[in-house]
Amino acid sequence: MSSPSLQQPSFLLANLKADATSKPLIQRCQDLLKIIDEYPAKELHLIFPWLVENVFGSLDGVISGWNLRLLHSRSNEFNLVLDFLSPSGPMMKLVYKLQAEEYKYEVPVHYLPGPVKACIQEGVLPDCPLFHNKLQFPLPGVLTLNVALNPFEFFMFNLAYCLIAPRNCLQPQLCSSTDSAYFVLVDLYLKYFLPVEGSVPASPFTDSRGSVAAPSPRASSVSFAGYGVHSPSLLKHHIFHQPSVNADPAAQEIWRSEALLQMFVEIWLHHYSLDLYQKLQSPQVKLALLQYRLSMSSMPCQPLAPPGSGTLHTYQEPFNPSEEHVLVVRLLVKHLHAFSSSLKPEPPPSPAHSPPHTSPLEEFKRVVVQRFVQQKLYLFLQHCFGHWPLDASFRAVLETWLSYIQPWRYTGEKPNAQPDQNRTVPDKWEPFVHENLLLYTKLFQGFLNRATRTDLVNAKNALMVFRAAKVLAQPNLADMIQRGEQLFLEPEHVLPHRQPRGYLTPGHGGSYLSPRQRMVTDTAFKVKSHVYSLEGQDCQYKQMFGSEVRGVVMRLIQIIAQARHTAKRISDQSSEAAASGSFLSWFGLASSDLSNAFPGAEPEDSGEYLKKTHEFLDRALENLCHIFKLNQNQLAQLVANLGAAQDDGRANQLPDCVQGETGPVLTDLGRRQIINGLRRFEVQYQGDPELQPIRSYESALLVRLLYRASSLLNNRLQAQMGALCSRSDFLGRLGRRYLTDPDSCVRLRRSPMSQRALERRQQPRLSLRPLASYRTLLLLLLFYALGALLSLGPLCSTALLLTGALLYGVLMTLCAEKLKTQ
Repeated sequence: MSSPSLQQPSFLLANLKADATSKPLIQRCQDLLKIIDEYPAKELHLIFPWLVENVFGSLDGVISGWNLRLLHSRSNEFNLVLDFLSPSGPMMKLVYKLQAEEYKYEVPVHYLPGPVKACIQEGVLPDCPLFHNKLQFPLPGVLTLNVALNPFEFFMFNLAYCLIAPRNCLQPQLCSSTDSAYFVLVDLYLKYFLPVEGSVPASPFTDSRGSVAAPSPRASSVSFAGYGVHSPSLLKHHIFHQPSVNADPAAQEIWRSEALLQMFVEIWLHHYSLDLYQKLQSPQVKLALLQYRLSMSSMPCQPLAPPGSGTLHTYQEPFNPSEEHVLVVRLLVKHLHAFSSSLKPEPPPSPAHSPPHTSPLEEFKRVVVQRFVQQKLYLFLQHCFGHWPLDASFRAVLETWLSYIQPWRYTGEKPNAQPDQNRTVPDKWEPFVHENLLLYTKLFQGFLNRATRTDLVNAKNALMVFRAAKVLAQPNLADMIQRGEQLFLEPEHVLPHRQPRGYLTPGHGGSYLSPRQRMVTDTAFKVKSHVYSLEGQDCQYKQMFGSEVRGVVMRLIQIIAQARHTAKRISDQSSEAAASGSFLSWFGLASSDLSNAFPGAEPEDSGEYLKKTHEFLDRALENLCHIFKLNQNQLAQLVANLGAAQDDGRANQLPDCVQGETGPVLTDLGRRQIINGLRRFEVQYQGDPELQPIRSYESALLVRLLYRASSLLNNRLQAQMGALCSRSDFLGRLGRRYLTDPDSCVRLRRSPMSQRALERRQQPRLSLRPLASYRTLLLLLLFYALGALLSLGPLCSTALLLTGALLYGVLMTLCAEKLKTQ
């Protein structure tokens, strides 16, 4: 076995490194195409690690490579890069050329997923067969462990790691992640090596050594007597006792497909927190490891233990997947469902003929989802459900989960004319639901926990609740889940007698294409095996349709009802304000308070989004009623009572507080009221209304000039205006109408303002800022033009305008006085 680090310097490599900084990408690709065609594998072997790093970037993130994650379809280099890196392009031609030789390429162990790295440092073979027989022990004095991968595996490792490698990119990502060259490239590789139709294209080079290493076959007597408990014969082998391998001939046909999928799953999904890692450590595995170490300690000559050996509980991996990472995982899930659903139905057995031969690709389709993805995706989603921020970016995680639990959407069959909510889940998918029970029940409970802590007035968050409820409300699905829970809860003594069964799971078996195991006819045994293998033998299962979860659902319904009424109330208020403002503003009669029209307001707070919120929450309530068979009439009454109580409470009561020197101070009860959404302050703009930002419909010059003029008048006439407004007669009321804003004062009393700020806002003052509005200027221009047509001079028109404004004030003051007396 040769390694790039032991080779002499290559002049070809030196020239390529020089060209990488001086030539454009299109010329470099053309040069590489010629080099790959003309040079022998011995020379290409020396440039391959550098070329892979130059394309995908370094594993430590220092070198960004071709920035595939930031390269989008609008770029001129997009098609060029895809052609060069496509599964049938020049880069893969180089991979196949090197694959025909005995070349290996080393990857440091510390770049492997945390659980794999922890196993290797513990001296235990990893669960995934991909890393078996590939550990390279360090030379004396060197503490770095490496795994040696063949060219295809090395290329796929770097392709997968490019997604999670840290990148110090200054360029912002303005386009969608699903439009990037990386996303499209992953999709191409999945369709090429996991074809829905046809077979995997053969390698253009003869390859007798590049198969996926398959562990030695297990004895036929392997069995286990419980659920999720691995017998000693299924224990992991120590890394110093790596078995000799004879590749399974059936696996040779599709070894590339298996290697690609294992690499994607390990790099993208095999990450979880310390508590989950410790939970997954089987007591039998720990016991066998201890016995092995005791036996090794009695040997006169012991092998060198790898660094970190004996530190099982030192595993720690900070894992925070990005939204782009989750979207790529969803792409993988959707394609695997389509790939698995393309499995051809088996013909009925004929007594006169031998059993029909199943091709390796068809066998691979049969086992791919359950054996490759289920456990690691469950842990991945569970981690995301518990650690993802409570914002709208969780939509990517939600849709990944919903894609996995709906494999019937990716069968390629034409859907019926029925709408989605009326489309019944076919009965043939019930075994899938039972064998993935935790991904329906446990993750739904995790989603409930998130939903009860999320702001559901936001339309994006309301949409997520609606989407989850809509999927689980599909006819027949809730009944399947409930039957699966009943099978799991079936007492042990009720189950029929079982013969010992052997499971060759992906974590404890050889190649994923091992001969088919004995069919397990007991459905309850399958469900129990699934739950105990993912949650452990001592798990405390919480029923999705039990009283505890039903109580959480009722709590969510109450939160939905509160958010629904809040959204409707805010939407109605904004609609009324917009309608009245648009009509009165042309006559100069709109409110002068501009704080509610601040241009930086979020679009989610607009009336249109709030109407969507109301619609999403209404439909979510209907779907939750269908899932848990709730009484519609009782639920409607509950929602109505909650809405009425919420409206009354918010209309008449503020959060519990005491008056301090600087304003209201919340008590502990008031804090709980705000956190639970029961009461709230109406927060208003507290600064000087005259100093708000200049709007686009205002003249900046006039705003500044009129502010100086009004400030001068207010300073000089402050005493006179105060005396006028303090009078209790008709003149005082008329002065307060022009020089104060009573409605604004009422609103400000309900906001957390200090007493000093409130008194300052209530002082009488003259505001000339409405005259700076372009609409006001246009109306004045039209008024003076009309006066000129009627032979009225500017002074007469001004006097007429002031007289009209005075009469309007007098009329409104008299009307207000009559309304008070009534």
